[in-house]
Amino acid sequence: MLRPLPHLELWRWALGATCAFFVGVAKTGVPGLGILVVPLLVLAVGDARTSAGWLLPLLCAADVFAVVYYRRHAATRRLFALVPWVALGMVGGFVALGLPDVVLRRLVGGIVLAMIGVHVFRRRRAETATTPGTASGVVYGGVAGFATTVANAAGPVMNLYLLARRLPKEEFIATGAWFFLVINLTKVPLYAWRGMITAEG
Repeated sequence: MLRPLPHLELWRWALGATCAFFVGVAKTGVPGLGILVVPLLVLAVGDARTSAGWLLPLLCAADVFAVVYYRRHAATRRLFALVPWVALGMVGGFVALGLPDVVLRRLVGGIVLAMIGVHVFRRRRAETATTPGTASGVVYGGVAGFATTVANAAGPVMNLYLLARRLPKEEFIATGAWFFLVINLTKVPLYAWRGMITAEG
């Protein structure tokens, strides 16, 4: 028996549909647009934890399309050095998901504002980007792991990291798509453990 859809006002459904559209556009060529999805979906759903759980399947679906479309251009070796630090950040994010919703909403708001700042910085400093070293990889990886686990909002940080690697456009998009596909699939059991994703929907 199918579970009925949650009762939401029409404007909330419309806002959710807009978020889904933004996710698709962000994954295939306009990365900065994705950061708007996080606060908009929280507004549509009314709960930071629930909105993160609802957003994750959309992100996974969009990641699959992006990976398939750009499959010949990925430079995944560029990401290996980030793996332990991303994992550490995800552990911190998982712990933070246990905070009361009022605290979590403020944390998500702070992450979104920080990511907007990173996005603006990236656009202004693109021409002077330098190749990140080991220490900066720790920061990029840790922040990305934490931000993506708490708010699905690590895009600007990863864009800054990949931009510093001076990748061509196709490799930039493809490598980011692979990164987020793996990370988002890893988050599924974490969100399920927190009750943010359930078999009922």
